[in-house]
Amino acid sequence: MAKRDSKAEMSFLEHLEELRWHLIRSFAAILILAIVAFIFNEIVFDVIILAPKNPDFFTNRMLCALGHVVNVPALCINSRPFQIININMAGQFSTHIMVSVIAGIIAAFPYIFYEFWMFFKPALYEKEKSVARGAVFYSSTLFALGVLFGYYVIVPLSVHFLGSYSVSAEVENQINLISYISTVSSVTLASGLIFELPVLVFFLTKVGLVTPEFLKRYRRHAIILILVLAAIITPPDVFSQILVCFPLIFLYEIGINISRRVLRREEARMKENEEA
Repeated sequence: MAKRDSKAEMSFLEHLEELRWHLIRSFAAILILAIVAFIFNEIVFDVIILAPKNPDFFTNRMLCALGHVVNVPALCINSRPFQIININMAGQFSTHIMVSVIAGIIAAFPYIFYEFWMFFKPALYEKEKSVARGAVFYSSTLFALGVLFGYYVIVPLSVHFLGSYSVSAEVENQINLISYISTVSSVTLASGLIFELPVLVFFLTKVGLVTPEFLKRYRRHAIILILVLAAIITPPDVFSQILVCFPLIFLYEIGINISRRVLRREEARMKENEEA
């Protein structure tokens, strides 16, 4: 008979103490990496955060080159870099701190997930542990892919659309530093979390909150939401919308397959228990 780890038999207060140390180590990792990001601010800002608005950014150059080949000028995004201004006395300092913390969270995500996984792992049965083996690796990989996708695809498209949008020729865009940073950081972080969809589906299926039938039933609704999101953040051309939509729809389909496999394993395990 499958048994749980001895730690699963701890009292409520012992569980709280265990959770407290996992949280402390997670916050310590974020703090250390945030300090590193704070120190190397030139790399964080000039090379990473402010780069997507410039014409020589990798994505901007590639899309512009493709636009020349297929004769679609709209693909030449961020061809004219806009100026970013700061209007608050402590704006640059507070932004420096905020960006450092966000960078610390993104960099420390694999370790944070590992700490929470080590907290929940003792409560799982041996078979559940074997099924969920590699959870830290897969979740960290998906998060990294999501961050890269958000940074290299969604951020340049969003910066181009929002930075160049104008209600009148008499109104000139002068982008506030905090506004720009918030857009870049939120899009990048959100993309990393969205790419965790397969992992989320796995655990929701394990606890019985999601089924393949449920995901199939609402597939059209999910696709419509993805299309609306792509239409908002991309230039007005089909290619850019497909570029954003395809990975998200692909992740949704992966989630359906994962949910189906989890249910099959659960049914097989229940059948084995009945026969035993």
